[in-house]
Amino acid sequence: MTWTSIFIAGLITYFTRMGMVTLINKDIFNENFRKILNYVPSVVFPSIIFPGVLLEDYGSLVTISDPKIYGALTAIVVGYFSRNVILTISTGLASYWILIFAQLKIAMI
Repeated sequence: MTWTSIFIAGLITYFTRMGMVTLINKDIFNENFRKILNYVPSVVFPSIIFPGVLLEDYGSLVTISDPKIYGALTAIVVGYFSRNVILTISTGLASYWILIFAQLKIAMI
């Protein structure tokens, strides 16, 4: 029953989103509006990522020694130079995990 519900919810979500993409008349939008819509993913992504990096669980800003900041900075640098999404995510996560592991080792000493 659970898998059936998940499958039906996925189908409903798919068809409601694809309906807008396939059924909409692309000639409705002028060229300037289409150019603006190309920037939407670039604007939405940082608004999702930055609060997760810069805010703690209770909404206060993280300290400069937080590993999330260094993992994000590593990902930014790698992403800028490599232009590879998978490499950027992998190196950002790896540096974050290494810093967490190093903090745990230091705390144990």
